[in-house]
Amino acid sequence: MESPAQRRLRAIRSHLLPNTSDDDPQTHIRSNITAGEFAQVQGYSVVLPEKLQTGKWNVYRSARSPFQLVSRFADHPEIGTLHDNFVHAVETFRDHKYLGTRVQADGSVGEYKWMTYGEAGTARKAVGSGLQFNGLQKGDCVGIYFINRPEWLIVDHACAAFSYISVPLYDTLGPDAVRYVVNHADVRAIFCVPQTLNSMLSFLSEIPSVRIIVVVGGIDEHLPSLPSASGVKLISYSRLTVQGCSNLQPFCPPKPEDIATICYTSGTTGTPKGVVLTHGNLIANAAGFSRAVKFYPSDVISYLPLAHIYERTNQVISVYSGVAVGFYQGDNLKLMDDIAVLRPTLFCSVPRLYNRIYAGITNSVSNSGLLKERLFKAAYNSKKHTIMSGQRSSPIWDRLVFNKIRDKLGGRVRFLGSGASPLSPDVMDFLRVCFGCQVLEGYGMTETSCIISIMDEGDNLSGHVGSPNTACEIKLVDVPEMNYTSEDQPYPRGEICVRGPIIFQGYYKNEVQTREVLDDDGWLHTGDIGLWLPGGRLKIIDRKKNIFKLAQGEYIAPEKVENVYSKCKFVSQCFIYGDSFNATLVAIIAVDPDVLKEWASSAGIKYEDVGQLCNDPRARAAVLADMDEIGREAQLRGFEYAKAVTLVPEAFTLENGLLTPTFKIKRPQAKEYFARAISDMYAELSKSDPTMQKM
Repeated sequence: MESPAQRRLRAIRSHLLPNTSDDDPQTHIRSNITAGEFAQVQGYSVVLPEKLQTGKWNVYRSARSPFQLVSRFADHPEIGTLHDNFVHAVETFRDHKYLGTRVQADGSVGEYKWMTYGEAGTARKAVGSGLQFNGLQKGDCVGIYFINRPEWLIVDHACAAFSYISVPLYDTLGPDAVRYVVNHADVRAIFCVPQTLNSMLSFLSEIPSVRIIVVVGGIDEHLPSLPSASGVKLISYSRLTVQGCSNLQPFCPPKPEDIATICYTSGTTGTPKGVVLTHGNLIANAAGFSRAVKFYPSDVISYLPLAHIYERTNQVISVYSGVAVGFYQGDNLKLMDDIAVLRPTLFCSVPRLYNRIYAGITNSVSNSGLLKERLFKAAYNSKKHTIMSGQRSSPIWDRLVFNKIRDKLGGRVRFLGSGASPLSPDVMDFLRVCFGCQVLEGYGMTETSCIISIMDEGDNLSGHVGSPNTACEIKLVDVPEMNYTSEDQPYPRGEICVRGPIIFQGYYKNEVQTREVLDDDGWLHTGDIGLWLPGGRLKIIDRKKNIFKLAQGEYIAPEKVENVYSKCKFVSQCFIYGDSFNATLVAIIAVDPDVLKEWASSAGIKYEDVGQLCNDPRARAAVLADMDEIGREAQLRGFEYAKAVTLVPEAFTLENGLLTPTFKIKRPQAKEYFARAISDMYAELSKSDPTMQKM
């Protein structure tokens, strides 16, 4: 066993860089501001003291790299930028499939057609050269204004190769937000499609920084003419690539500390904030991710918005690993059909889709007849028991039951990833059993270049978000006003704070808001409340900002309650509302129309459409009763129950302004949108129970 002195020496050595020159030896000391001489192993994490003089052990790191935060890929430490990463991919996987689409030029849909890594490399040089030919300089911002398709990534690779800064423009943010982002970032070039071009031309005179608009899928002869006074060139993507091919320019590679992208987060309130991420930030996050999950040259479906950091980081690690990326058609209703054709081996999604899959399968089982339902339950319980005990399940259950379910995702999926919002433990266990593959949940944010923590392979405990990414360290800071402290028993609790090479450089042109979240010691304060489970696993339990107080003084975390009610069979989406003037909660429920129709038929209720059914008091009573049952199972406290519901047939979407691009509810907007319904529910509750009157 090592002595304390030996452990100290080993820790010091881990902070030394290889001696590559005879320069000042101080330059070979690796900066490490956490007092990491010793570590207490917690299983998946290790704990270190932040400062030796305090004697407080409070900083958690991954057990995979306890004394050094990862900033580069282990096998290729020379990769320091997105450009380096793609050059590595082109050299290693030149003839491998890279970008695939089903929709052909004539609009027909068939099998996937593929572009190789080598072909994508040629295209990105043409695009970058074309931009330079049209006057763009190193450091200029380039806007990308369309949904996922191969050209999105080609343009992004071109930006990295020529040291431009990519600025994703959410196609669902609406004209006002797009105009704001373009002006705020001084965007010089915008890539769009014909659909988004029309919107942009309506405010062309209000975006004076733009000098060129490139229309992907447009034909030059069909593009409108712009007045010469506008000073803006309008050309097709194909025309730009021809210009680039005729005027090829050498790459202008960035440095790791150069800005790679400015990602504007829509958030739930206020003006979009531009998160500044360097090449080094993004490479560090992907490198840390690669220590936890291995990708291989195989298929993956891309449908999550590339403008969101979750999908962006997926693509960085996919490029490093030579993955073939198949794009969906652009229609979420046809996503399952695209999956069936692509048959992906990797699938990253959000709880909203997984909840739909869960509800669809359980509903189908309950309607399959008593014998099949009993068979499914026997198979499910048996397989779940073997998985939780670390054993291999009998293949007979897969042949009899689960292979048919696996086929819904193409039959080849070996990894399911979930992020953006919490995934119910019940749904996670269900996915593991039914699809027979690794299911991992992660936690992250744009300001951390994506992943903060991720579940470890082989960890079958659900209901947490794993251990720290090897590229960062985490601590919990006391939040006394919410009664969360590091001394809490049985688990330490507090606001999640993150530090390391994945942390953003700040909000673009917004020093005030940057200082609100980044402290002097380099810790990013996330606003999320977490606790440490045994084994050094992080669990998200609350949100520092998204809380409100009821009239009797009880604090409510609405997202927690919404996650519970999302398991109700009738519920597609849920918005919980309460305020300090009322003693109870109310809920707006976007219903699952198929489940509600089936209930109405079984109850002998006649209706003309789902809207009429939503207004039926019997339907509201049935939904509320089911929610109450789910609430009891989840052990909600009395004041956390919704006492009234309004059922709505339409979903909360990006288009109607009720969701952010990461599928979180925009609470102020939802409050305004459903103001009449909320008022009516409280009025009705007041009539039926005087104790629920406003305080």
